[in-house]
Amino acid sequence: MTGNTRPLRADARRNRAKVLQTAYEVFAAEGLAVPIDEIARRAGVGAGTVYRHFPTKEALYQAIVVDRVEHLVGQARELAATTGPGEAFFAFFDLMTSAGATDKGLVDALAGEGFDIEAVMPEHEQAFKDAMRDLLMRAQAVGAVRADVTVADVKTLMVGCQAMQRYGGDAAPERVLEVVREGLRPAR
Repeated sequence: MTGNTRPLRADARRNRAKVLQTAYEVFAAEGLAVPIDEIARRAGVGAGTVYRHFPTKEALYQAIVVDRVEHLVGQARELAATTGPGEAFFAFFDLMTSAGATDKGLVDALAGEGFDIEAVMPEHEQAFKDAMRDLLMRAQAVGAVRADVTVADVKTLMVGCQAMQRYGGDAAPERVLEVVREGLRPAR
């Protein structure tokens, strides 16, 4: 929001929502290097409109990341409540790694590139880790995931798989993901 406590006018709310949606799409497709002026142009507003709502690029990106992380935490909690522990864990892992193929901005944030989510928004990073920890511990409790795997291991593997999907190379993404999934499972 802006610095004052008055609610935004309807046109200002629409412009703010348009800027957020455009910035989300641009950052997801192109990463964090896109200038604010370009986001304003694509949103069909002036740069001043963007700066009125988000005084810095970091403030704009922070608003997007907060929304994305809250959404992901909600998805993790929903999976935990509606799906078996092993299925929930691997569904969330797959969701996060597939996000890497389409959301370069989120991958950058999770990897700490250009935006350190842990330093800037520790409560959101903690909520994300807590949701992952819950899924992981539930999956470990039923023997679906190796007991020695930590949340840090899972996050590292997610970021690695996201990068693999983002940069590709000769590896078949689904094949690599299956190898990682099998590595997370206990030995048979």
